[in-house]
Amino acid sequence: MVSPLETDNFSAHLLGLLRCPQSHDVLQQQGQELVTASGGHRYKINEHNIPLFAEQLLTPEARAQQQHYDRLAEVFVENLGYPHTEVYIDYLDWVLLDEVGANAFGVTAEICCGRGETAKLLGRQIDEVVGLDVSSEMLSHAEEVAEGPPFVAIQGDATRMPLASNAFDTVVILGGIHHVNDRAELFAEIFRILRPGGLLIYREPVSDFFLWKMIRAVIYRLSPSLDHDTERPLVWEESVPLLQTSGFVDCTWRTCGFLGFCFFMNSDILVFNRLFRFIPGIRQITKVAARFDEWVVSLKPLKRAGLVVVGTARKPE
Repeated sequence: MVSPLETDNFSAHLLGLLRCPQSHDVLQQQGQELVTASGGHRYKINEHNIPLFAEQLLTPEARAQQQHYDRLAEVFVENLGYPHTEVYIDYLDWVLLDEVGANAFGVTAEICCGRGETAKLLGRQIDEVVGLDVSSEMLSHAEEVAEGPPFVAIQGDATRMPLASNAFDTVVILGGIHHVNDRAELFAEIFRILRPGGLLIYREPVSDFFLWKMIRAVIYRLSPSLDHDTERPLVWEESVPLLQTSGFVDCTWRTCGFLGFCFFMNSDILVFNRLFRFIPGIRQITKVAARFDEWVVSLKPLKRAGLVVVGTARKPE
């Protein structure tokens, strides 16, 4: 992977996608800083070549999330590398790809991107990706997994994005919406940066099913890997109407994951889950569990009972 900030013939294009989150002015690069034309606002570029927009302007909630994931980044990434977790993520990726189809997604922003999965997942369907996350520690892992299209990471607040309006064909969020309590502001920002006709794709924990809602209410308070003050799974009744109020149309909502998700996707929360990696044939066991989960949520009474939702919404032309 080559960072666009290191490539002279791409820097001008990248800078055209960025804006000062305080003044919304165009930015230019001066050494290891991005600055507005007046010089009134300056943002450092760190040793990993990541512009740091969240060092100066950050909501209290975003600051809490930043500190949380800066602290847990190493453990979080390690847990994603367990064989059973990788296999179950393959199932979740299959659901997303099945939902969005083999479309061209053009210039894409991945919000709350963590280590930057979208470039790898959608690959040749994307021209380039700008990944935004509040945690620079998570972003420092992006180089380890990003493949395919050009990818650049920037640190910023998802409710005050340092991105140009009407600049992106697609916005992708994989597990980020539930970290943002001010979802009206988040959806308004996504709507702003999308071009007319642009598509929002998201995959998030969902608690429409009463059992998951009760279990999560307990786990979110007990687990040190979760922050119950700033993390809240989605529910249909508030999510889709809010997207529509924000201006989006053609909203879709598909749940997936069931018992297999509980056992194979929570090694950062359930310590015993980490021991599964030593079980012979664990990859095949996880595949069977994923197939069972997909069958369960295909049953009409349980279509809203999945633990994860894959959804889309479009900005009108």
